[in-house]
Amino acid sequence: MDRRSMIKKGLAAGTAAGAATLAAPAISQNRQQWRMVTTWPKNFPGLGVGAERLAKRITDMSGGRLTIRVFSAGELVPPLQALDAVINGTAEMSHGAAYYWQNKNPGLSFFTGVPYGMTSMELSAWVRILGAQQIWDEIYDQFGVQGFLSGNTGIQTGGWFRNELTGVADIKGLRFRTPGLGGQVWQKLGASVTNLAAGEIFQALQTGTLDAAEFVGPYNDLALGFYQVCKNYYFPSFIEPGLATELVVSKKKFAELPKDLQEIVRIACQAEHDQVLADFTANDPRALETLVQKHGVKIHQFPEDILEAGAKASSEVLEELRSSKDPLAKKTVESYLSALALLRQRTQNMETPYLRAREKYFNPK
Repeated sequence: MDRRSMIKKGLAAGTAAGAATLAAPAISQNRQQWRMVTTWPKNFPGLGVGAERLAKRITDMSGGRLTIRVFSAGELVPPLQALDAVINGTAEMSHGAAYYWQNKNPGLSFFTGVPYGMTSMELSAWVRILGAQQIWDEIYDQFGVQGFLSGNTGIQTGGWFRNELTGVADIKGLRFRTPGLGGQVWQKLGASVTNLAAGEIFQALQTGTLDAAEFVGPYNDLALGFYQVCKNYYFPSFIEPGLATELVVSKKKFAELPKDLQEIVRIACQAEHDQVLADFTANDPRALETLVQKHGVKIHQFPEDILEAGAKASSEVLEELRSSKDPLAKKTVESYLSALALLRQRTQNMETPYLRAREKYFNPK
């Protein structure tokens, strides 16, 4: 090989090496690490684990191009400041429940759960198919964030009470932990309502600051230890028939992501929504067995007059919101009630009679 050929080959190799050197930082620049703050304790069954699993899904599906680091409640910000952390740029993502932020817009509660409202599948249909995601986007646009359904507990339990409830009269003055529109319903029934994050409830019960509390259901409640203070456990919740969790992301940061990463976030949320519901469906009955058999918890149904009064109070809360001066809150209520009227037809014609028949006639050994 002559000297001129060697020089040409050397220049070509040098050019390729230089290009590779220049390209390497670009690969690094295309990898991002986002912070997800949550409202849940670390390794918390169902909800906290769901947030961690969602972060892992996004990280794995993106091949590490979008890596999510999870901060449990209180690690980076207090639990009920998770949304504000995304709004002010402290974090790129938050994982919680939209009704925690109803003070920002009352319409947000509808994307978690409504007293006597939609079940988990009805809520999912409203958001994904019947236009509610667009309304949710309008509300969150005011704060520069974007929300996605990220989990669902299904129908929850009604709560833990020190004493048995014989009727509505027992609720008067009861100091009760419960959030969202459901809290407004219990207030109308006579309770003194407060909202606390998951990790703060047990101490409030133990010290007597609270007389009663509801959180989710057996799977979570066993881990939180409420049975150590209260033994009366009421079923079902009429204020949270299908509670959804949310992933909130910075809208600016999300818009800057490549389209495939945006889609990964969306699909990961949808997968985790279904996974969390399966998690609660499988583990609630097992946790309930432990609560009853090992810890002596007593299971009760709410007295009929409480259920009836709760329904009346729920209608009043919705009518008050329907008359809201906030146009987006009003738009949310109208959309929700219209969708509920449609969706409950399927539930009443199919699920309800089927479950009634299964309960009455089918009980294999």
